[in-house]
Amino acid sequence: MPSYPQFDRNPLDLADDAAAGGEEASAYITRKLSAGELGWACEDPDAAENWPRCLLWRANLLGSSGKGNEYFLKHLLGTHTSLRAQETPPDLRPRDVAWRNEAPEGKLDLLLALDFRMTSSTLLADVVLPAATWYEKHDLSSTDMHPFVHAFNPAIDPPWETRSDFAAFTAIARRCSELAREHLGVRRDLVATALQHDTPGETAQPLGTVDDWRTGDIAPQPGRTMPVFTVVERDYGAVADKLTALGPLTEQLGLTTKGVTYRPDEEVARLAATGGVMLGGAGDGRPALDTDAKMADAILALSGSTNGRLAVQGFRTAEQRVGQPLAHLAEGSEERRITFADTQAQPVPVITSPEWSGSETGGRRYAAFTTNVEELKPWHTLTGRMHFLLDHDWIHEFGETLPIYRPPLDMHRLFGEPEIGPDGARQVTVRYLTPHSKWSIHSEYQDNLVLRAIVSHRMPTGTVYVHHAQERVVDVPIAEASGRRGGIHNSLTRILIKPTHLIGGYGQLSFAFNYLGPTGNQRDEVTVIRRRSQEVTY
Repeated sequence: MPSYPQFDRNPLDLADDAAAGGEEASAYITRKLSAGELGWACEDPDAAENWPRCLLWRANLLGSSGKGNEYFLKHLLGTHTSLRAQETPPDLRPRDVAWRNEAPEGKLDLLLALDFRMTSSTLLADVVLPAATWYEKHDLSSTDMHPFVHAFNPAIDPPWETRSDFAAFTAIARRCSELAREHLGVRRDLVATALQHDTPGETAQPLGTVDDWRTGDIAPQPGRTMPVFTVVERDYGAVADKLTALGPLTEQLGLTTKGVTYRPDEEVARLAATGGVMLGGAGDGRPALDTDAKMADAILALSGSTNGRLAVQGFRTAEQRVGQPLAHLAEGSEERRITFADTQAQPVPVITSPEWSGSETGGRRYAAFTTNVEELKPWHTLTGRMHFLLDHDWIHEFGETLPIYRPPLDMHRLFGEPEIGPDGARQVTVRYLTPHSKWSIHSEYQDNLVLRAIVSHRMPTGTVYVHHAQERVVDVPIAEASGRRGGIHNSLTRILIKPTHLIGGYGQLSFAFNYLGPTGNQRDEVTVIRRRSQEVTY
């Protein structure tokens, strides 16, 4: 799985060192890691050279998405915190991760937030850039929750000093590029890439056997027992130029998603003809993406979901791999081209495309895996079928080779935490969960006073379930336990990463950005709820 920073040394220097010694970079990194002369940053996260130093964000990260809010406040930001947890005892600490006597506080040097709301991130940021709202910018909105493409259209220009996301990012890129020409210039960067889904890397662990090169079981081999190592040239002075132009690899290598490569040569030519090309700089002669509207048009032109020609082309490519007829799902839409102007007029339904597993053909509504069930397109698994048996070493160790019910851990017996249930008249101990409410965040808005507290027979006794859609940042009273401003819903949680989420190189259990990777397993946090006095102070 990927983690950043990747190594305990600057990857720009590693690429230079390999070149200076006349050694191929992948072989150089493999040798250094094997000899213990180079380490992974994630195995010593408290070492100062491995700290994240700058964080730029545009939403409510710390309190909402960041499970374990109080830990973030203490160790990432170094600000006031109500954290009262004790460190893990020595016999339960990880064996392969360095543990320092004093955990650092305040790793970040800079937190920058770009938002139009007052969120946990903006409250705590060093710099807040005022952002435009939905009605002050051009943008696109589409998710897998509803099969339409929507446009954001400005009713007014961004007021005062606010800017759209696009304008803010391009302005930052422009200034950073100016500074980088002097301080960085052109450098070679050594990048470690996880073994990814829908690539040969997902067959790196045949039979689910995990051989560890560090124990001598097998030789270290990039792309099989290690990540893939690649040297990438970075022209830091040209970041802004490249951000505002469509690069040449689009038509040279094509665009690959879900194992299907699209060839958008016609689309690139059309974007150049309709939006013009950049003059000078690294993007000279390439289709211009120098406005938010042009960027939106490029996104729509290069996706099979909004370009019927690419949808049919992608299905025909998939037919050659899977041996099943698929192109008929999109053939009626081959001439359709959904432009940004189309979405500004009204929400536009998308086209059936290999990018998704559903079918909108004939006016159907999206349902996942329709093409797999009805068109016999293989699932993206080891067997090509719906996959239930997971024959992997780590899965066997956890006793989860088949889907089974696993009751919550008894944290009282294991770790001496309070028992679930009432304890006297003034407090009760519960299992506290703050899951991601995908349908209420990404498709419709359900955070209102009527839905704040719901009693449901579906919830086990002693469980409190709070979706992390909202943030508690206005009129928050002083907490009696700490005397400080009270926390929010994720002040009571901590991140627990399940080891089986870290499996890679094994069919469908291989990394894919935004699809499969380690998640914060914020389940069943033991939380004591006490009744406070009736005198509330702020």
